[in-house]
Amino acid sequence: MTSLDFASQIKQSIAKLTDPQQAPSELSLTNCDREPIHIPNAIQFHGVLLTFDEDDLVILQVSQNSDHFLGRIPDQLLGKYLSALLNAEQITAIQGCLKSEFDNVNPLHFLIEVGHDIQHFTGIVHRIDGVIVLELEPCVEQEAVNFFDFYKFVKVPINRIQNTQNLTELCQQAVSTIRSITEFDRVMLYRFDKTGAGHVIAEEKSETADSFLGLRYPATDIPKQAKELYRLSLLRIIPDAAYDRILLEPALNPATNAPLDMSLCCLRSVSPVHTEYLENMGVRASMSISLLCDRQLWGLIACHHLSPRTLSYEKRTICELLGQVISSEIGTKVDAEDSDSKIRLQAIHSRFVNTIAHCQTITEAFNQNTQDLMDLVSASAIVFCEGNKISMFGNAPPEESLADLVEWIDRQMGEDAVYSTNTLVTDYPKFASYKAIASGLLALRISQTQQTYLLWFRPEVLQSIAWGGNPHKFTNGNADKNYRITPRKSFERWQETVERKSLPWKQYEINAALELRSRIIGIVLQKSDELALLNTELERSNIELDAFAYVASHDLKEPLRGIHNYSTFLIEDYGQQLGEEGEEKLATIVRLTQRMEDLINSLLHYSRLGRTELLVQPTDIDSIVKNVLDVIKISQLESVEFRIPRSLPISECDRTQVTELFTNLISNAIKYNNKDRKWVEIGYISPSPNERTLLGLTAFHTSQTIFFIKDNGIGIRPKHLETIFKIFKRLHPTTQYGGGTGVGLTITKKIVERHGGTIVVHSVFGEGSTFYFTFGKQS
Repeated sequence: MTSLDFASQIKQSIAKLTDPQQAPSELSLTNCDREPIHIPNAIQFHGVLLTFDEDDLVILQVSQNSDHFLGRIPDQLLGKYLSALLNAEQITAIQGCLKSEFDNVNPLHFLIEVGHDIQHFTGIVHRIDGVIVLELEPCVEQEAVNFFDFYKFVKVPINRIQNTQNLTELCQQAVSTIRSITEFDRVMLYRFDKTGAGHVIAEEKSETADSFLGLRYPATDIPKQAKELYRLSLLRIIPDAAYDRILLEPALNPATNAPLDMSLCCLRSVSPVHTEYLENMGVRASMSISLLCDRQLWGLIACHHLSPRTLSYEKRTICELLGQVISSEIGTKVDAEDSDSKIRLQAIHSRFVNTIAHCQTITEAFNQNTQDLMDLVSASAIVFCEGNKISMFGNAPPEESLADLVEWIDRQMGEDAVYSTNTLVTDYPKFASYKAIASGLLALRISQTQQTYLLWFRPEVLQSIAWGGNPHKFTNGNADKNYRITPRKSFERWQETVERKSLPWKQYEINAALELRSRIIGIVLQKSDELALLNTELERSNIELDAFAYVASHDLKEPLRGIHNYSTFLIEDYGQQLGEEGEEKLATIVRLTQRMEDLINSLLHYSRLGRTELLVQPTDIDSIVKNVLDVIKISQLESVEFRIPRSLPISECDRTQVTELFTNLISNAIKYNNKDRKWVEIGYISPSPNERTLLGLTAFHTSQTIFFIKDNGIGIRPKHLETIFKIFKRLHPTTQYGGGTGVGLTITKKIVERHGGTIVVHSVFGEGSTFYFTFGKQS
C-alpha cells in the first residue's frame, strides 16, 4: 500500500463524519468521539518527522516535506542509516536519550547541512510502537531562550502563582503569566465539569479579541479521545490552522504494519473538524496547556491568536513547566476552599459516632441526628431505609414512591456503595412529579444484605447559563435536506435556563457520606463482637441453668413425695386424733405438695426442651392439627366450633414439639373462653410488606408464612401482653379456668424459637385473642 492509498483511506474515514451521503443515522457530535485522531498519518507544516529502528538506526518513515526542511526527498532517506542525515556526535546524543527518560534530555539541538548551508533544528525524541520518533523543528532565532532568560521567565511567575490566595486569583494570574510569555491575543482558563462541559473562569486578552469569559462550552466541543490526548501530552500548538496536511511515507509503520500512533507527537496533524472549529471562532493559531488534578484532566489554558503565530520549543517548555506548577497549586487551592466545610463535616461525624455508640439501633441514632445528617451534605431531606422500615425527615418524596426508587438505586450502584446525581428526574423519570423537592440524590448503601440505605435529596435549582453559542445546534443543512456534522459557527453568548437539576454534589460531600458509612460499619461490627461475646456467655449460662433446673427439680421430687405421702398417712391413721382443724391443715399440705410437684414436672419438661435434639423433617401440619383436635374432642365436654379455612402447608419442623405447640394454643383457646358459642380458627397467611404493616406483624420477615390460632374467648388486657410468655405467669387464680401451672405459653414460645421462628399475640379484652407464629421452612 502506498502512502497515497493510505491517505485516501484516512480521508474516507473522516468523510464518514462529514459527508452527507455517509452520515450516521443518529446525527450527534458524539460521533466525533469515534474519529481516530491519534493516527492521522500526517503532521503539521512547521517541522519534519522521521521514525527509525532502535537497533540498527535505519530510517523507516519520513514526512513528505523532508525536501523543504532537510533538502532530501523521502526516497533519499528511507532505508538509509541515520548517519545519512546526522553526524556521529548527534547520533550519540540520540542514543543517550534512549537510555534515559526522554523528558530529562529533550529538546536536542542539531546542526544539519541543508544544501550548502547549516541549519539549526530543535529535536524531540520519543519511543512508540517499537520505533523511535524524531521530530525536527527549525529554530526560531528571534525567540531563542538561554538559561538566564529561562530563569527570568520562570522564577517571578512561579512566585506570583504560589502567592495567590484562592482559586480565582490563581487562575487569573495563570492566564496573565502565559499571555505575557506567549503574546497570544487571547489566553483563557477553561475548567471541565463532571459531564465534560467547559467553563471559562479566567481570561486575559488584547483589545481586538472577543471576550469569552464566563461562557460555557458543551462536552462535545472536545471529544473524549481528544481529552485523553490532552491528558497524555501536556502542551499542544497549532501555529497556523489553515495549513495543508503533510503525509508520512510509507503510510504504515513497518515495525507494526499499522498506522503510527502519534499520540505523543508535537507535530501531529489536527482533526479537520477542529481546524474548522478554530476557523469558525476566528482563530488562526492556538496553543493549549493541560491542567491535571489527581492525574485527571481538570482544565486547559487555551491560547488563541488571530493570525499565524510560531513559538519556540524553549518558550513552549516554559509554558509546560508553568502549567505543571499551576496544576499543583490548583489541587492545593481546591482543598483549601473546602477546608471550612471539611472541618464542619468532621464535627458532625464526631457527634454522630458519639450518638450511635450509645444507641441500641442505627435507626435510633439517625432519629437523634437528622439535622446533622442533612447538614453533612447540605441536603433538604433525608430518608433512612432498613428493610421495609422507612424513616423520613425534611421535605422528602412520599413513602410509597421510595421502594421502587431503592431498587433502581441498587441497580445503578452495582458493586459500589454510593450513587449520586443532580439530574434524578431525568435519570429516573418516575420522579418527574417530585422535581421541586428531589432533583438531586445522594444514596449510600450501608448493608445490601439487610437492605439498609441512606438517601439524601436536594430540590430543583433553576440556573441561567451563558453558552458560547447554542450548544444544541450541531448540523448544517442544504437544499437537498442532506446533513453533515460541522462545528458550531456561532460563539456569541447564548443564554439558557436549565431546569430539572439540583446543585451538584461536591466530591468532599460524597467522601463525607462514604466516611459516614465506614464509621457506621465499624461501630456495628464492634457491637456485633460485643453481642457475640454476650451471646456466648448467655448460652453458657442457659446451659448451666438448664442443667441446674433439671437436677434441682429431679432431686426435689423425692423429698416432696415423702412429705405428700406422710401427710396422707397422717390423715388416714391419725385423722380422728388430730381433729377437724388438724385434718384440714394436713389436707392443705397434700394439696400444696401436689401443686408443687406439678410445677416441678413443668420445670423438668421446660428444661428438657432445651436439651432435646430437634428432629426436623417435612411435616404435614394438617395431619398434626387433625390429631390434636381428635384428642381434644375426646376430653372436651362442651361444644366448640373448629374453623380451618384452607389446608395448612407442609413445613420442616420437629413433629413432636410442634404437636405440643398446637395442643397448648388450642387448649388455651378453649379453656379461656366464657362464651356460649365457642369457636377456634386455625390458619395461615402470607402477607405482603404493606399488609404486614397494616396487621402489625412487622416482627416477621417478608418471605415467611405466618400461622395463626384465633378465638372468641376472654381476651387479654393490654398491660399483660408483654408478660404472658414468662414462666409460671398466671393471670387468674388456680381455681379459675381449670387451673394450670403457667408454663404452657412459655413452652410454646421456646418451641417456636428453637425452630428459628417468632410468636406474637394480638388481643382485645373481652372479645378474643390471636396468636401469630412462624417456624421452619414452608413448601
